[in-house]
Amino acid sequence: MIMAVEEVYLNGKYIPAKEASISIFDRGFIFGDGVYEVIPVYGGRLFRIQQHLDRLRHSLAEIKLPIALSNQEITQIFKRLLKKRGDDASVYLQITRGAAPRNHVFPKQMTPTILAYAQDLVYPDEAYRQAGIHAVSFPDQRWERCDIKSVSLLANVLARQYAHEHNAAEAVLFRDGKMTEGAASTLFVVHDGQLLTTATGHSILPGITRELVLELACDHGLSCQQTDITEQQVKQADELWLSSSTKEILPIVKLDGNPVGDGKPGSHYYQIIKLYDEFKDKFRNGEVS
Repeated sequence: MIMAVEEVYLNGKYIPAKEASISIFDRGFIFGDGVYEVIPVYGGRLFRIQQHLDRLRHSLAEIKLPIALSNQEITQIFKRLLKKRGDDASVYLQITRGAAPRNHVFPKQMTPTILAYAQDLVYPDEAYRQAGIHAVSFPDQRWERCDIKSVSLLANVLARQYAHEHNAAEAVLFRDGKMTEGAASTLFVVHDGQLLTTATGHSILPGITRELVLELACDHGLSCQQTDITEQQVKQADELWLSSSTKEILPIVKLDGNPVGDGKPGSHYYQIIKLYDEFKDKFRNGEVS
């Protein structure tokens, strides 16, 4: 049974979720002026917390939003919130520029709004992995700084809604004839025995799970390349996967109604998901970081 979120951290206080509120003038609400992070927790351990905090600091720096909390203080907030959760959970953190009179220019006096909460982590089971998922192509209509994990997610929402309306679980985004990523995931293509993924830059979010997939693949003999991937390469792929912190790694077996490869999860996927599960077990046991 999934436990509801009962307690949140909000601006220095731990309070019941039902009592939490922010100003209607908060810039996160008015402008989407803020950033966020989602950190999975396995065996009570925050997964790759330093990498998540590094990405958070990058996002904050790029939108010129300073906060007083140190990484150690943020981590302690997470640990407090996780005390009432099981071994596997996730933590959500959102930081906005706070409440101010409506003006596009940054306010002279600024107090960030900082919200965090933990919830149960429900990840795909074996049957879901073996069945694979369906996806649809969709134009990448997002802004040009996707490396910033911004709370401004309307374009992602529209892409995912389009997928939902077409009985698909994810949208594969294309810009100028090249694949970028999913509406809420990183994408991988297996083409001619090589694992391809879009190179880091402003067009994609540098996924933490993505980094681990590349590490596992490259360390175990699968040729890996971060590069431009054309729409034709995607549609001729032998395998197509997505990854994210909460979905982990899933095979896409149909794209736009057409089978990817032979329409089943491929051998490379099964190799990587086995390595991923083994890594996760070692992480739970404190054997790897």
